[in-house]
Amino acid sequence: MLIKVGITGGIGSGKSIVSKVFEVLGVPVYYADDAAKRLMNEHEPMKQRLVEAFGDSTYSNGQLNRAYLSSMVFKDPVKLALLNSIVHPATLRDAEEWMLRQNHPYAIKEAALIFESGAQENLDLVIGVYAPAHLRIQRVMKRDGITREEVKARMDKQIEEDIKMQLCDYVITNDEQQLVIPQVVNLHEKILAMRP
Repeated sequence: MLIKVGITGGIGSGKSIVSKVFEVLGVPVYYADDAAKRLMNEHEPMKQRLVEAFGDSTYSNGQLNRAYLSSMVFKDPVKLALLNSIVHPATLRDAEEWMLRQNHPYAIKEAALIFESGAQENLDLVIGVYAPAHLRIQRVMKRDGITREEVKARMDKQIEEDIKMQLCDYVITNDEQQLVIPQVVNLHEKILAMRP
């Protein structure tokens, strides 16, 4: 039986890097952000609800206008909650359907908002990826070309990092002091050993 594993962590923690290491080990990984973007462009009922909620400018030439949508939701907690109420249920369903198609001993769902969206209910265990706040801020500023204030605003929308890590079953530290690959390999072996 498939073991369903979540990988989570704050913005800039290195969730994607850790997930890529698991992929190199042959583990299938579902990237929730990529799936949400795909669904927002392809899932017609969702597209309709997004236009109703945020206006015709939500899409430009049939494609999601991410800059427009981001400018609306990141400054307004009510609009962000509305966006999440439209996107999260469809993404959770899509992830569950994807998990059912996997034939590896375990599969991973990588998502920033596992606890915030309630996705942990459908997972057997959750791995947290931890990095100190100053590193996360630097990484996201460099990656996304945004200001420190914009990164902090996004961080403020997520569960506080220390609390999130306490909710996880395992934690991988990605602080540029400890090597990530040996931590992943160790966890990979532990998860394989959990199979009945």
